[in-house]
Amino acid sequence: MGRYDFRPLRVHQHASQLLAAERTRIVPPWHEVIGTIPPAQTLVRSQPLQHQERPRRPNKRKPSKLFQPQRIVYEEDTLRRGFFGDHPWELARPRVVLENDGKDAERKDWSLPSQPDRPVDGESVVQRQMFLLHGNPEAGHMPDPNMTPAKAYDQARKEFYEMRLQQDIERRVAKEEALATGAYFGKSTLQIGMELEDKAYEEWKSWAAKEVVELEQKRAAMYTGIGSEVASLPEADPQVDAAVEELDATIKP
Repeated sequence: MGRYDFRPLRVHQHASQLLAAERTRIVPPWHEVIGTIPPAQTLVRSQPLQHQERPRRPNKRKPSKLFQPQRIVYEEDTLRRGFFGDHPWELARPRVVLENDGKDAERKDWSLPSQPDRPVDGESVVQRQMFLLHGNPEAGHMPDPNMTPAKAYDQARKEFYEMRLQQDIERRVAKEEALATGAYFGKSTLQIGMELEDKAYEEWKSWAAKEVVELEQKRAAMYTGIGSEVASLPEADPQVDAAVEELDATIKP
């Protein structure tokens, strides 16, 4: 066979020979289609589109990944990794995927840190940072030559903190106004967490009480002998005694 394998190109020819020799009488469904529209005969692979120039090293062998397509990398991806790496809990916030079509830079005016028709999230910080770095020449906003990625990130991040603080204050005031008019919101997440913690502590307390009783019973059973013989007792462990005393002090009122 050599370097190339031509067997896939000869499937139709081989099937036709089997039918002509009557070695098989069932015509495959693809036989007529492959005969009318045969597969391509090109065996030379073309090099994929290069999105960026690869460094060439002289006196080196041919790269093994020459025919593999390159990864498409956007600048926004680097900014997203930086922001969500510093703020991982932003990914836990509920989000509607349909609210972002990837064209915010064209439809929004990111000269302002917030947009009236979209929520404030990590993508707002990314788009704001992109505007501070590159501006928007089509709208007349030229980039600042002294702006660096670190400065743009700090400015966009501080604006994001201020907007989130303003939203928290607005929610707190709205809740106080609703409570003043007789609204009831139920238990908070902090109260629910404390109740679960108290429940777990009470379960551990009951388990510890049973363990103390069993230890006391085992200790009392060590002093029982057979007949007039005195049973040999192991030496007491001071750490076990201290743990039992601590449990007794915790359980007894």
